This record gives sequence, C-alpha cells and structure tokens, in this order.
Amino acid sequence: MEKIYYSEIGESIYFGRLKNGLPVFVYPKPGFLKAYACFATKYGGADRRFSVGGALTDTPEGVAHFLEHKMFDTEDGHALEELSASGASPNAFTSSDMTAYHFECAENFIENLERLLSFVSVPYFTPESVEKEKGIIGQEIAMTQDEPEYAVYYSFMKLLYRTHPARESVVGTEESIAQITPETLYACHGIFYTPANMALVCAGACDPEAVFAAAERLLGALPAGESPVRDYGDTEPLAPERLETRIKMAVSEPMYVFGCALPMGTDCGARPEFTPAGSAYLKYRTAAQMALSYLAGSSSPLFHRLYAEGKIKMNFTAEFEAVTTCRYAAFSGTSGDAAEVMAAVREETARVLREGIDAELFSRIKKKTLGAAVRAFDSPENTAVEYCSALFKGYDLFTAAEVQSSVCAGDITAFLEELSRGKWVVSVVEGG
Repeated sequence: MEKIYYSEIGESIYFGRLKNGLPVFVYPKPGFLKAYACFATKYGGADRRFSVGGALTDTPEGVAHFLEHKMFDTEDGHALEELSASGASPNAFTSSDMTAYHFECAENFIENLERLLSFVSVPYFTPESVEKEKGIIGQEIAMTQDEPEYAVYYSFMKLLYRTHPARESVVGTEESIAQITPETLYACHGIFYTPANMALVCAGACDPEAVFAAAERLLGALPAGESPVRDYGDTEPLAPERLETRIKMAVSEPMYVFGCALPMGTDCGARPEFTPAGSAYLKYRTAAQMALSYLAGSSSPLFHRLYAEGKIKMNFTAEFEAVTTCRYAAFSGTSGDAAEVMAAVREETARVLREGIDAELFSRIKKKTLGAAVRAFDSPENTAVEYCSALFKGYDLFTAAEVQSSVCAGDITAFLEELSRGKWVVSVVEGG
C-alpha cells in the first residue's frame, strides 16, 4: 500500500487498489484501542432509476434500505449475531445516496473484517425471508409516519421538489416494499455492490497491510462490475407548486421547517475518484454552511435577537443539505410563529447583502468551521464513514481543510444571493 502524508493536518493514510479496482484506505491511529471498518456502496434511497449498458431499470421506493436489512442474512445464519459473538459492535445505515456497513472492535479485527466483507459481497435471500422482512419494515414505516419530525421534514421536501426521488422516504412505503422480490434484491446487489461502486475504509488500531491482504483474499476475485448511470429525472423548477403545508398531529408545541431549493448540482459519478467537481462541491457546501451560520447560526446576531424575543428556542437550526443532484437550505425549530421567523430570516438575508459581510464575524465562523473539521479526525469511526462519503462525492477528506480554507467573504455573499432569489416554502406540524 502507498502511504500518503498530509502535512497541512499532520495525518497519514494508506491507499491501495485491488486488481478489480476496489479502493482500500487505512487510517492508523497509534494509541487507540479499537479499530473501525466501513464497507460502503454509492447506492441509496434516491437511486431508484438507473441504467447499465443502456438498459434502463425502475425500482420501487425503499429497495436500497430493504437490501441493507437483508444483507445480514447468510446461508449459515445471521452475520450480525456472528460479529457480535466475536466482540464486534456492527451496524449499517442507508441514506439517500449511500449504504454503509460498519463495525468497531477491540480484538479479532481482521477476523471480523473478513466476516463483514464476506456477507456484504455474497447475498443470500429466500422468498420466505423477504416476505418476513416486509412485515418488519412495514412496522418501521408505520412508526415513522406517526413521528412529527418525519412528517414535517418530508412535507417540506414534497413542497421543494415535484418529482426528485429525494422527496420520498429512504424506507419506502408499505405499497412500494410489497413489490420487492428476491429477484429485485439480487439484481440491485449485482449492479451496485461491485468494486466499481464501492470503497473500504478502516481506521484506528489496525495494520494497513493486514487489511489489504484480507480484502484481497475475500474480494480480489470479484468482477469489477460497471458503474451504473443514475437517472434522477428532469431538472426541477425552482418555483414550487405550493408554498405552505400544515399538518395536525398530537404535539405539545408546533414544529416547522422552512427554506428554499437552490440551483441543482451534478452527481459526481459512481467511481470513487477525486475530481475537480468533487472539490468544487466541497467548497460550495462549506460556503453554504458558513453562510447559514453567519445568517442564523447560534452565534449570529439574528439568533440572539429572536431568542431574546422568545420567537425561537435553542433548538433552532440552519442547515445546508445536498442529496444527489438537489441542494437546499432548511431552517427548523419549535414553537413560535413559523411565518414570522421565516420573514425575519429573509429580512436578515437582505440586510447582510445590503450592508456587506462583517469581517470579524466571518473570521470567527470560519475558524469554528475549520476547527470542527480538524477535530473530527480524532474520531476514527467518524473518519471511516465520512471518508467513504467524501470518496463518493469526489473529494479527498484529508485535503478538505485546504479547500475549506479557500472560502472567502465573496463566497458567502454569492450563496446568500442565491438564497435571496429562492422561492421559500414552509412546512408546519401543529396540535389539533
């Protein structure tokens, strides 16, 4: 494996690529007692329509999440139980654009890594187990639909986007998962769970050469596969059909999400390669996060004023989100008048654009952002997962600080100008 040293942050990572193209990264942390592994695929809930070799495939909502659940099944038992019995703490998650399988352990790391690589790369489904899983996930769907946080967020997403799959839940619906068959799962595994679409990252108390050797033993003979071409539909108009939705639920105080869609970006592609597009995305995302912190973050003048007036609580947040090709700004909170808070945020956006960026506040927010990014490397578990996510978005997590440092006040202004031109929507859940 090749050792790469990053002088800017004083960290090293080891990189190797199997003959079939699978990238393997190892981030050793001397002095740590535990090791972490993350084996991930660039396949999430939004990847419902895709093509390989020109053949277009449409799948129901929820397949990626369903597949994540079923991958722990093996012909001889259940991988979750085997990993736990060997001292590991395993888990998995599915987001809109990624599925990751990960574990941590203080001993038997290579043995547990081999178990992880084996069950993720060798699917095993039966009609009976798939039908049983539909009942389990159906209960999960029913529970989430009763959660106000779920309702307010997805109502907001449905206001922002008319057709983009990011507007739908990763879990799917009871109707959509009823359409899933073992054949559906095998087909999607064969397309997305390939070296062309995956990455392995390990961190903590682990030996790079031992990790690479284990990956070569378990995965080296797999065919490389072909990167699927994703289809998220036509570019969404930035003008929503409706501006507001209100839902009655059993809540003690109203909760809301408001914000606007931003110009859509481009997906950075399936292969985990570092690209100029990936670095550009990282810089845009960092500028967006800084801009929202400047505008309405917990240290902003607006936040302090609205809090002092009792119009927001400490749980008020301002976030930038990017899912595949869609980007949006979301402000969320509880209690108070959502329309009044939204108007205040929009007025503050106009004021900042009119009066300009305060150099001292910008400097403070930038230092806080960069400091948080560097401190994140103290967590090998977080680093392993975030490194996979960064790979799939086309940028090197270990050079992120360099890209983030290049964000200037002009980038903040440019983002706020986008925000000012947006068509804002608000989703509210209230008692009744």
